[in-house]
Amino acid sequence: MPAKMRQNGTNHARMLAVYGKGGMGKSFFTTNLVSKLALLGNRVMQLGCDPKHDSCNALFGGVSLPTLGDVWRELKEAGREDQLRAEDVIFKTRVMDQATVYGCEIGGPEVGRGCGGRGITFGFDLLEKFGMSQWALDYIVMDFLGDVVCGGFATPLSRSLAEEVIILCGNDRQSLYAANNIASAARYFAQMGGRTRLIGLIVNRDDGSGVAERFAERINLPVLASLPLDRGVRELADACQLALTEPRFEVIFDRLARQIMTRSIPEVAMEDVHPLEYAEFLKVFGAIEPDLVPEGAGVEELMGGREARAIPTFELGLMQQAVGDQPELDPATRRVVGRLLTDLGMYVTEANQDPKKGMTLTIDGNTTICFGNEDELESKLAILIALQRSGEPYRYVDLRRPASPLYR
Repeated sequence: MPAKMRQNGTNHARMLAVYGKGGMGKSFFTTNLVSKLALLGNRVMQLGCDPKHDSCNALFGGVSLPTLGDVWRELKEAGREDQLRAEDVIFKTRVMDQATVYGCEIGGPEVGRGCGGRGITFGFDLLEKFGMSQWALDYIVMDFLGDVVCGGFATPLSRSLAEEVIILCGNDRQSLYAANNIASAARYFAQMGGRTRLIGLIVNRDDGSGVAERFAERINLPVLASLPLDRGVRELADACQLALTEPRFEVIFDRLARQIMTRSIPEVAMEDVHPLEYAEFLKVFGAIEPDLVPEGAGVEELMGGREARAIPTFELGLMQQAVGDQPELDPATRRVVGRLLTDLGMYVTEANQDPKKGMTLTIDGNTTICFGNEDELESKLAILIALQRSGEPYRYVDLRRPASPLYR
Protein backbone atom coordinates (compact mmCIF):
# COMPACT_ATOMS: atom_id res chain seq x y z
CA MET A 1 0.00 0.00 0.00
CA PRO A 2 1.56 3.37 -0.98
CA ALA A 3 2.49 5.62 1.91
CA LYS A 4 0.00 8.31 0.98
CA MET A 5 -2.84 5.77 1.03
CA ARG A 6 -2.04 4.07 4.33
CA GLN A 7 -4.86 3.59 6.79
CA ASN A 8 -3.50 5.88 9.48
CA GLY A 9 -3.70 8.82 7.08
CA THR A 10 0.00 9.76 7.44
CA ASN A 11 3.16 9.22 5.44
CA HIS A 12 4.77 7.26 8.28
CA ALA A 13 3.85 4.32 10.45
CA ARG A 14 1.78 4.91 13.55
CA MET A 15 4.06 4.01 16.44
CA LEU A 16 2.53 2.22 19.45
CA ALA A 17 4.52 1.15 22.51
CA VAL A 18 3.43 -1.53 24.96
CA TYR A 19 4.95 -1.23 28.45
CA GLY A 20 4.47 -3.24 31.61
CA LYS A 21 6.20 -5.28 34.28
CA GLY A 22 8.26 -8.21 33.11
CA GLY A 23 6.32 -11.47 32.99
CA MET A 24 2.89 -9.84 32.74
CA GLY A 25 2.29 -11.00 29.17
CA LYS A 26 3.38 -8.01 27.06
CA SER A 27 4.66 -10.22 24.25
CA PHE A 28 1.47 -12.31 24.34
CA PHE A 29 -0.67 -9.17 24.13
CA THR A 30 1.50 -7.46 21.49
CA THR A 31 1.59 -10.53 19.23
CA ASN A 32 -2.17 -10.96 19.25
CA LEU A 33 -2.80 -7.23 18.71
CA VAL A 34 -0.30 -7.13 15.82
CA SER A 35 -1.89 -10.22 14.29
CA LYS A 36 -5.42 -8.81 14.54
CA LEU A 37 -4.35 -5.47 13.04
CA ALA A 38 -2.79 -7.37 10.13
CA LEU A 39 -5.87 -9.55 9.67
CA LEU A 40 -7.92 -6.35 9.41
CA GLY A 41 -5.90 -5.26 6.39
CA ASN A 42 -3.01 -3.29 7.89
CA ARG A 43 0.71 -3.52 7.20
CA VAL A 44 2.17 -4.10 10.65
CA MET A 45 5.55 -4.73 12.25
CA GLN A 46 6.25 -6.04 15.75
CA LEU A 47 9.44 -4.65 17.25
CA GLY A 48 10.84 -6.49 20.27
CA CYS A 49 12.66 -4.03 22.54
CA ASP A 50 13.79 -6.29 25.35
CA PRO A 51 17.19 -8.03 25.80
CA LYS A 52 15.27 -11.32 26.29
CA HIS A 53 14.44 -11.05 22.55
CA ASP A 54 11.40 -13.34 22.76
CA SER A 55 8.70 -10.87 21.74
CA CYS A 56 8.17 -12.27 18.23
CA ASN A 57 8.48 -15.98 19.04
CA ALA A 58 4.74 -16.73 18.90
CA LEU A 59 4.31 -14.53 15.83
CA PHE A 60 6.82 -16.75 14.01
CA GLY A 61 5.48 -20.06 15.30
CA GLY A 62 8.12 -20.51 17.99
CA VAL A 63 11.15 -19.37 15.96
CA SER A 64 13.57 -17.17 17.92
CA LEU A 65 14.63 -14.43 15.50
CA PRO A 66 18.28 -13.44 15.09
CA THR A 67 18.61 -10.13 16.91
CA LEU A 68 19.81 -6.91 15.40
CA GLY A 69 22.50 -6.64 18.09
CA ASP A 70 23.85 -10.17 17.59
CA VAL A 71 23.96 -9.90 13.81
CA TRP A 72 25.70 -6.53 13.98
CA ARG A 73 28.28 -7.82 16.46
CA GLU A 74 29.06 -10.84 14.27
CA LEU A 75 29.60 -8.59 11.27
CA LYS A 76 31.67 -6.14 13.31
CA GLU A 77 33.97 -8.91 14.51
CA ALA A 78 34.55 -9.76 10.85
CA GLY A 79 35.09 -6.09 9.98
CA ARG A 80 31.94 -6.07 7.80
CA GLU A 81 29.40 -4.15 9.93
CA ASP A 82 28.80 -1.74 7.04
CA GLN A 83 27.34 -4.69 5.10
CA LEU A 84 24.39 -5.13 7.49
CA ARG A 85 21.15 -5.26 5.48
CA ALA A 86 17.54 -4.83 6.57
CA GLU A 87 16.71 -8.41 5.53
CA ASP A 88 19.40 -9.69 7.93
CA VAL A 89 17.42 -8.48 10.94
CA ILE A 90 13.83 -7.84 9.78
CA PHE A 91 11.72 -10.88 8.90
CA LYS A 92 8.22 -11.64 7.66
CA THR A 93 5.67 -14.38 8.20
CA ARG A 94 2.03 -15.22 7.50
CA VAL A 95 -0.62 -15.01 10.20
CA MET A 96 -3.25 -17.77 9.95
CA ASP A 97 -2.34 -18.02 6.24
CA GLN A 98 -4.23 -14.76 5.69
CA ALA A 99 -1.93 -11.76 6.28
CA THR A 100 1.76 -10.91 6.22
CA VAL A 101 3.37 -9.38 9.30
CA TYR A 102 6.93 -8.19 9.93
CA GLY A 103 9.07 -8.77 12.99
CA CYS A 104 12.37 -7.59 14.43
CA GLU A 105 14.15 -8.20 17.72
CA ILE A 106 16.56 -5.48 18.76
CA GLY A 107 18.04 -7.69 21.47
CA GLY A 108 20.80 -6.48 23.75
CA PRO A 109 24.31 -7.19 25.01
CA GLU A 110 25.48 -10.59 26.14
CA VAL A 111 24.31 -11.43 29.65
CA GLY A 112 26.24 -9.46 32.26
CA ARG A 113 28.40 -7.72 29.64
CA GLY A 114 26.71 -4.44 28.90
CA CYS A 115 23.80 -2.06 29.28
CA GLY A 116 20.48 -3.17 27.79
CA GLY A 117 19.30 0.42 27.47
CA ARG A 118 22.25 1.33 25.28
CA GLY A 119 21.45 -1.66 23.10
CA ILE A 120 17.93 -0.30 22.55
CA THR A 121 19.07 3.19 21.57
CA PHE A 122 21.75 1.72 19.30
CA GLY A 123 19.11 -0.50 17.69
CA PHE A 124 16.81 2.41 16.96
CA ASP A 125 19.73 4.27 15.41
CA LEU A 126 20.41 1.37 13.04
CA LEU A 127 16.74 1.01 12.12
CA GLU A 128 16.64 4.70 11.24
CA LYS A 129 19.57 4.13 8.90
CA PHE A 130 17.34 1.59 7.16
CA GLY A 131 14.73 4.36 6.78
CA MET A 132 12.27 3.28 9.50
CA SER A 133 10.51 6.66 9.51
CA GLN A 134 9.74 6.23 5.80
CA TRP A 135 8.60 2.60 5.72
CA ALA A 136 5.23 2.01 4.05
CA LEU A 137 3.73 0.47 7.19
CA ASP A 138 0.51 1.34 8.96
CA TYR A 139 1.70 0.37 12.45
CA ILE A 140 4.92 -0.43 14.28
CA VAL A 141 4.06 -1.94 17.66
CA MET A 142 6.97 -1.88 20.12
CA ASP A 143 7.16 -4.38 22.98
CA PHE A 144 9.19 -2.76 25.75
CA LEU A 145 10.83 -3.86 28.97
CA GLY A 146 8.61 -3.14 31.93
CA ASP A 147 10.48 -0.80 34.27
CA VAL A 148 11.39 2.63 32.90
CA VAL A 149 14.50 3.23 34.99
CA CYS A 150 17.09 3.53 32.23
CA GLY A 151 17.23 6.20 29.55
CA GLY A 152 17.46 3.58 26.79
CA PHE A 153 14.17 1.91 27.62
CA ALA A 154 12.52 5.32 27.93
CA THR A 155 13.54 6.20 24.36
CA PRO A 156 9.98 6.13 22.91
CA LEU A 157 8.93 8.55 25.66
CA SER A 158 11.96 10.85 25.78
CA ARG A 159 12.22 11.17 21.99
CA SER A 160 8.46 11.03 21.24
CA LEU A 161 9.09 8.04 18.97
CA ALA A 162 5.87 6.44 20.20
CA GLU A 163 2.67 8.25 19.35
CA GLU A 164 0.71 6.27 21.93
CA VAL A 165 1.55 4.01 24.88
CA ILE A 166 -0.49 1.12 26.24
CA ILE A 167 0.36 -0.11 29.75
CA LEU A 168 -0.19 -3.79 30.47
CA CYS A 169 -0.83 -4.76 34.09
CA GLY A 170 -2.60 -7.21 36.34
CA ASN A 171 -4.37 -6.81 39.67
CA ASP A 172 -1.18 -7.37 41.67
CA ARG A 173 0.80 -4.67 43.43
CA GLN A 174 4.07 -5.21 41.56
CA SER A 175 2.61 -4.80 38.08
CA LEU A 176 0.58 -1.76 39.14
CA TYR A 177 3.65 -0.25 40.80
CA ALA A 178 5.45 -0.59 37.45
CA ALA A 179 2.40 0.90 35.70
CA ASN A 180 2.50 3.87 38.06
CA ASN A 181 6.21 4.42 37.29
CA ILE A 182 5.57 4.23 33.55
CA ALA A 183 2.77 6.78 33.88
CA SER A 184 5.12 9.04 35.88
CA ALA A 185 7.79 8.83 33.18
CA ALA A 186 5.29 9.51 30.40
CA ARG A 187 3.85 12.53 32.21
CA TYR A 188 7.34 13.87 32.94
CA PHE A 189 8.45 13.74 29.30
CA ALA A 190 5.13 15.26 28.23
CA GLN A 191 5.82 18.17 30.58
CA MET A 192 9.24 18.50 28.91
CA GLY A 193 7.50 19.02 25.57
CA GLY A 194 7.15 15.40 24.43
CA ARG A 195 4.23 14.38 22.21
CA THR A 196 3.77 10.78 23.39
CA ARG A 197 0.50 10.14 25.18
CA LEU A 198 -0.88 7.32 27.27
CA ILE A 199 -4.10 5.82 25.93
CA GLY A 200 -4.93 3.40 28.73
CA LEU A 201 -4.39 0.15 30.59
CA ILE A 202 -4.87 -3.47 29.55
CA VAL A 203 -5.62 -5.80 32.46
CA ASN A 204 -4.15 -9.21 31.69
CA ARG A 205 -5.04 -12.41 33.54
CA ASP A 206 -7.92 -10.55 35.14
CA ASP A 207 -9.13 -12.37 38.24
CA GLY A 208 -12.16 -10.12 38.69
CA SER A 209 -10.88 -8.46 41.88
CA GLY A 210 -11.22 -4.95 40.40
CA VAL A 211 -7.91 -3.68 41.85
CA ALA A 212 -6.55 -2.51 38.49
CA GLU A 213 -9.81 -0.69 37.77
CA ARG A 214 -9.52 1.18 41.08
CA PHE A 215 -5.94 2.11 40.29
CA ALA A 216 -6.88 3.27 36.77
CA GLU A 217 -9.62 5.48 38.17
CA ARG A 218 -7.20 7.04 40.69
CA ILE A 219 -4.62 7.98 38.05
CA ASN A 220 -7.29 8.92 35.48
CA LEU A 221 -6.57 6.40 32.73
CA PRO A 222 -9.19 4.19 31.05
CA VAL A 223 -9.09 0.40 31.07
CA LEU A 224 -9.12 -0.47 27.37
CA ALA A 225 -9.71 -4.20 27.82
CA SER A 226 -9.58 -6.97 30.39
CA LEU A 227 -8.19 -10.32 29.31
CA PRO A 228 -9.60 -13.03 31.56
CA LEU A 229 -7.46 -15.55 33.39
CA ASP A 230 -7.74 -18.63 31.17
CA ARG A 231 -5.68 -21.79 31.50
CA GLY A 232 -6.31 -22.87 27.92
CA VAL A 233 -5.11 -19.54 26.51
CA ARG A 234 -2.07 -19.62 28.78
CA GLU A 235 -1.19 -23.02 27.36
CA LEU A 236 -1.61 -21.63 23.83
CA ALA A 237 0.76 -18.77 24.69
CA ASP A 238 3.32 -21.18 26.20
CA ALA A 239 3.15 -23.22 22.99
CA CYS A 240 3.82 -20.05 20.91
CA GLN A 241 0.32 -20.03 19.41
CA LEU A 242 -2.12 -17.16 18.96
CA ALA A 243 -5.02 -16.62 21.35
CA LEU A 244 -7.14 -15.46 18.40
CA THR A 245 -8.19 -19.07 17.88
CA GLU A 246 -10.15 -18.79 21.16
CA PRO A 247 -13.50 -17.03 20.37
CA ARG A 248 -13.64 -14.93 23.58
CA PHE A 249 -10.17 -13.55 23.02
CA GLU A 250 -10.71 -13.01 19.31
CA VAL A 251 -13.66 -10.75 20.14
CA ILE A 252 -11.59 -8.74 22.65
CA PHE A 253 -8.65 -8.19 20.28
CA ASP A 254 -10.94 -7.44 17.34
CA ARG A 255 -12.74 -4.73 19.28
CA LEU A 256 -9.49 -3.19 20.56
CA ALA A 257 -7.81 -3.26 17.14
CA ARG A 258 -10.79 -1.55 15.52
CA GLN A 259 -10.81 1.13 18.25
CA ILE A 260 -7.12 1.79 17.61
CA MET A 261 -7.64 1.92 13.84
CA THR A 262 -10.56 4.35 14.08
CA ARG A 263 -9.00 6.36 16.92
CA SER A 264 -12.27 5.96 18.80
CA ILE A 265 -10.62 5.50 22.21
CA PRO A 266 -11.43 8.64 24.26
CA GLU A 267 -8.31 10.79 24.45
CA VAL A 268 -6.86 11.58 27.86
CA ALA A 269 -4.82 14.78 28.15
CA MET A 270 -1.42 14.03 29.70
CA GLU A 271 -1.84 16.88 32.18
CA ASP A 272 -4.89 15.05 33.53
CA VAL A 273 -2.94 11.85 34.25
CA HIS A 274 -2.06 11.74 37.96
CA PRO A 275 0.50 9.08 38.94
CA LEU A 276 0.29 8.26 42.63
CA GLU A 277 2.76 9.02 45.39
CA TYR A 278 3.76 5.91 47.34
CA ALA A 279 1.40 6.52 50.26
CA GLU A 280 -1.55 7.04 47.89
CA PHE A 281 -0.52 4.00 45.87
CA LEU A 282 -0.66 1.81 48.98
CA LYS A 283 -4.21 2.96 49.67
CA VAL A 284 -5.33 1.25 46.44
CA PHE A 285 -4.56 -2.01 48.24
CA GLY A 286 -5.97 -0.93 51.59
CA ALA A 287 -2.49 -0.46 53.07
CA ILE A 288 -1.10 2.54 54.96
CA GLU A 289 2.53 3.59 55.15
CA PRO A 290 3.47 4.07 58.83
CA ASP A 291 4.33 7.67 59.73
CA LEU A 292 7.71 6.93 61.26
CA VAL A 293 11.40 6.77 60.44
CA PRO A 294 13.12 3.47 61.31
CA GLU A 295 15.95 3.51 63.80
CA GLY A 296 19.29 4.24 62.17
CA ALA A 297 22.33 1.94 62.30
CA GLY A 298 25.61 3.68 63.13
CA VAL A 299 29.08 2.93 61.79
CA GLU A 300 30.22 1.36 65.08
CA GLU A 301 27.38 -1.15 64.93
CA LEU A 302 28.02 -1.87 61.25
CA MET A 303 31.73 -2.39 61.95
CA GLY A 304 30.82 -5.00 64.56
CA GLY A 305 33.15 -3.55 67.17
CA ARG A 306 36.16 -3.24 64.87
CA GLU A 307 37.90 0.09 64.46
CA ALA A 308 37.23 1.81 61.16
CA ARG A 309 40.18 2.91 59.02
CA ALA A 310 40.40 6.64 58.35
CA ILE A 311 39.04 7.63 54.94
CA PRO A 312 40.80 10.61 53.33
CA THR A 313 38.56 13.57 52.49
CA PHE A 314 39.10 16.61 50.28
CA GLU A 315 37.22 19.74 49.31
CA LEU A 316 36.31 20.10 45.64
CA GLY A 317 35.26 23.72 45.91
CA LEU A 318 32.56 23.18 43.31
CA MET A 319 30.41 26.07 44.46
CA GLN A 320 33.19 28.49 43.52
CA GLN A 321 33.38 26.94 40.05
CA ALA A 322 29.70 27.19 39.19
CA VAL A 323 28.33 29.12 36.26
CA GLY A 324 28.60 32.55 37.85
CA ASP A 325 32.37 32.30 38.16
CA GLN A 326 33.07 31.48 34.50
CA PRO A 327 32.71 34.78 32.61
CA GLU A 328 34.77 33.43 29.69
CA LEU A 329 31.99 31.05 28.56
CA ASP A 330 30.23 31.77 25.27
CA PRO A 331 26.44 32.42 25.54
CA ALA A 332 25.37 28.94 24.36
CA THR A 333 27.70 27.15 26.78
CA ARG A 334 26.65 29.46 29.58
CA ARG A 335 22.98 28.58 28.99
CA VAL A 336 23.74 24.85 29.06
CA VAL A 337 25.91 25.17 32.17
CA GLY A 338 23.15 27.18 33.86
CA ARG A 339 20.50 24.58 33.06
CA LEU A 340 22.71 21.76 34.35
CA LEU A 341 23.16 23.67 37.58
CA THR A 342 19.54 24.69 38.15
CA ASP A 343 17.77 21.58 36.77
CA LEU A 344 20.12 18.78 37.75
CA GLY A 345 22.40 20.21 40.43
CA MET A 346 25.44 19.48 38.25
CA TYR A 347 28.47 21.75 38.66
CA VAL A 348 30.59 22.25 35.56
CA THR A 349 34.27 22.39 36.49
CA GLU A 350 35.59 22.70 32.94
CA ALA A 351 34.07 23.68 29.59
CA ASN A 352 35.72 23.29 26.18
CA GLN A 353 34.81 23.51 22.51
CA ASP A 354 36.25 20.38 20.92
CA PRO A 355 36.76 20.68 17.12
CA LYS A 356 35.10 17.27 16.57
CA LYS A 357 32.77 16.86 19.55
CA GLY A 358 31.64 20.47 20.00
CA MET A 359 30.66 21.56 23.50
CA THR A 360 32.41 19.25 26.00
CA LEU A 361 31.80 19.70 29.71
CA THR A 362 33.45 18.20 32.78
CA ILE A 363 31.14 17.67 35.75
CA ASP A 364 32.49 17.65 39.31
CA GLY A 365 35.97 17.14 37.92
CA ASN A 366 35.42 13.52 36.88
CA THR A 367 32.47 13.13 34.47
CA THR A 368 32.63 14.16 30.80
CA ILE A 369 29.51 15.13 28.82
CA CYS A 370 29.73 15.73 25.07
CA PHE A 371 26.82 18.06 24.24
CA GLY A 372 27.83 18.87 20.70
CA ASN A 373 25.75 22.04 20.45
CA GLU A 374 22.73 23.64 22.08
CA ASP A 375 20.25 21.94 19.73
CA GLU A 376 17.64 19.61 21.31
CA LEU A 377 18.68 20.79 24.76
CA GLU A 378 15.47 19.61 26.43
CA SER A 379 15.89 16.08 25.09
CA LYS A 380 19.52 15.99 26.22
CA LEU A 381 18.59 17.20 29.70
CA ALA A 382 15.81 14.60 29.86
CA ILE A 383 18.32 11.83 29.12
CA LEU A 384 20.63 13.09 31.89
CA ILE A 385 17.71 13.23 34.32
CA ALA A 386 16.76 9.65 33.44
CA LEU A 387 20.36 8.58 34.03
CA GLN A 388 20.41 10.34 37.40
CA ARG A 389 17.17 8.66 38.47
CA SER A 390 18.39 5.22 37.38
CA GLY A 391 21.27 5.35 39.87
CA GLU A 392 23.53 3.77 37.26
CA PRO A 393 27.14 5.05 37.59
CA TYR A 394 28.71 6.68 34.54
CA ARG A 395 31.78 8.75 33.73
CA TYR A 396 31.20 9.61 30.07
CA VAL A 397 28.05 10.63 28.20
CA ASP A 398 27.78 11.46 24.50
CA LEU A 399 24.57 13.37 23.72
CA ARG A 400 25.43 14.62 20.25
CA ARG A 401 22.71 12.32 18.88
CA PRO A 402 19.90 12.28 21.47
CA ALA A 403 18.11 9.49 19.61
CA SER A 404 21.02 7.17 20.47
CA PRO A 405 22.85 8.54 23.53
CA LEU A 406 25.96 6.71 24.65
CA TYR A 407 27.29 6.46 28.18
CA ARG A 408 29.74 4.33 30.06
